[in-house]
Amino acid sequence: MSGRGKLQGIFTPNMVPLDQRGRIDEAELRRYVDWLIAGGVHGLYPNGSTGEFTRFTPEERRRIIEIVVDQTAGRVPVLAGAAEANVRETLAACEYYAELGVRAVAIVSPFYYRLGPDNVYAYFSQIARHTPVDVTLYNIPMFASPIDVPTIRRLAEECPRIVGIKDSSGDVAQMMRMIEAVRPLRPDFSFLTGWDAVLMPMLLIGCDGGTNITSGIVPGWTRRLYELCLSRRLDEACQLQYRLRRLFDAVVYEADFPEACRVALEVVGFRTGPGRQPLSDEHQRKLAAAERTVRQLLAEEPPTGGADRDEAAATETSRIVEAVVAALRRHAPPA
Repeated sequence: MSGRGKLQGIFTPNMVPLDQRGRIDEAELRRYVDWLIAGGVHGLYPNGSTGEFTRFTPEERRRIIEIVVDQTAGRVPVLAGAAEANVRETLAACEYYAELGVRAVAIVSPFYYRLGPDNVYAYFSQIARHTPVDVTLYNIPMFASPIDVPTIRRLAEECPRIVGIKDSSGDVAQMMRMIEAVRPLRPDFSFLTGWDAVLMPMLLIGCDGGTNITSGIVPGWTRRLYELCLSRRLDEACQLQYRLRRLFDAVVYEADFPEACRVALEVVGFRTGPGRQPLSDEHQRKLAAAERTVRQLLAEEPPTGGADRDEAAATETSRIVEAVVAALRRHAPPA
């Protein structure tokens, strides 16, 4: 085992800004990293689903991790997405990211070809035997082979290098089953939820944190929700969870994922550039509607949680509201 501490808190699955030619905008990515850390996130998670890892080349994925690790400079841990097309390439990515100094890697269950539990186990156990860096399992059944509870328990019991799971199913009962099956064997094993709509209930039933899309848009709010849940200030936490659920729905359901995330980042002041996926005229209209929803949500009175609110969240919220109001004025029709 690594002995480097349990993965806890809110990790941001950050998008990658692109320039007008579709290349990685390094300066804007570095600015985004600094903004997220200042906003209070506990860690960064580049090359995840929100980060569109499948739309970059292996070389670009490595460059993204290089930039994020360099700009982070040890201020928060980096959980690097390391999923490649096969075990050999995935292990090569693990080795490269270990040399860069990431805290751990996240590896999605095999995608495209659906595998049964026995082969999901075989895949991860082979990686675990040879990786030089800690691994978190990534369960996202909508896109990849599911990782069932017996497989998670077996991997946790047999593979010290596997130190946690990021689950994006949104299934609270299933998360409870995972925790019940694994925590007695591995108290160090981390449970992270990737489904923002149930972040509060997941934290209350024992999750250690989350990898949350909304943390890339309102990092102070997600940090605040995490702290409210830990301190059992449930009325305030519930109000904030409802706000985050509305934002989550806007960026996940109002347009094809993760295109609305790019729009939301533009709303809070980042140049994200055009995505690499061509979009229809109809979808551009959906994105415009999603943008309006995001602007309205962020312009509302923020859920601050009382006079002792987190200072970073307050500063971030004020800046966002000012930016949204200014943008609304720019786009308002002439009187």
